[in-house]
Amino acid sequence: MAIIEGTFVNSSSLRVAIVIARFNDLITNKLLSGCIDCLSRHGIDVSESSEQLDIAWVPGAFELPIVSQALAKKEKYDVVITLGAVIRGDTPHFDVVVSEASKGIASVSRETGIPIIFGVLTTDTMQQALERAGIKNNLGWNYALQAIEMGNLMQVMS
Repeated sequence: MAIIEGTFVNSSSLRVAIVIARFNDLITNKLLSGCIDCLSRHGIDVSESSEQLDIAWVPGAFELPIVSQALAKKEKYDVVITLGAVIRGDTPHFDVVVSEASKGIASVSRETGIPIIFGVLTTDTMQQALERAGIKNNLGWNYALQAIEMGNLMQVMS
């Protein structure tokens, strides 16, 4: 029986792109900070002159899939991380944005064969989003860890 899994030890060769939404940037900037901290602590160069990490900003979560697709098609990256925060309001807009962002991101991953990490918080309140972006736990760290594991797994499988 073969067991195939990604690791967290050989990440210094991974090339990572982060696509981050400006909308709710109080939250997304905190997620980005956690994400970069994790990548750095696992050997990925996160300096401004890095050849391993690129960051693309988009207006909101709805735009994450198209930019993720453009980056994945470049075949420059081993993994793409999407970061966003959609907070429920009084209208159905929340449902539309969450649905399209999640379907789009999943579709890009399947079509390109590049792992796309779904780092979009979907919460009922700003307080819930703040808790997930650093007050209690910064999920940005978790999204980066998922990216490292998936990037390494895909390298092992190729």
